[in-house]
This record gives sequence, structure tokens and C-alpha cells, in this order.
Amino acid sequence: MLFFSYFKELVGKEVTVELKNDLEIRGTLHSVDQYLNIKLENTRVVDQDKYPHMLSVRNCFIRGSVVRYVQLPPDGVDIDILHDATRREARGA
Repeated sequence: MLFFSYFKELVGKEVTVELKNDLEIRGTLHSVDQYLNIKLENTRVVDQDKYPHMLSVRNCFIRGSVVRYVQLPPDGVDIDILHDATRREARGA
């Protein structure tokens, strides 16, 4: 639940999601659920030459199990929120 709580704080910010098939999609985080399924809006593919068939995709739903990495914006990392969430998670365990 730690990552779920943290990702909820990033709704509305631009993120880059790298999938296990090496596809990287950049877009605005619209929502995330407890399974870390991600919904992005205003998407674009990072390597458009490699994936030209994805140029017309503007909104997408990404299943959490196919995500390799989520790259956050530099201003999106709030260390205090992460520390607090980690402490709460440790107390609840």
C-alpha cells in the first residue's frame, strides 16, 4: 500500500512509464488503483520511430503487472511524504 498511497499524491503530474516490453509512455497520471494499474492521459511514446503505431494513442490504461519502472518528475518526489508513509506502513505491519 505504500506505493499506492504515494502514487495517489502524483495524480495530475506528468510521469513516464516503462513497460516490460521496453515501450516507454509519457503522460499525465489520471488515476492509480491498489494493484498499481495506471491510467494516463495526453500520452505520447518516447521512441516514436520504434513504435509508430502508438502515435494516435492519447489515453491509456496500463496493467500494473506489465510495468517495469515509473519515472517521476523531479519536483514530484517529496521525501517527507515517503518517510511518513514508510513509518505508517512499518507501524501497521
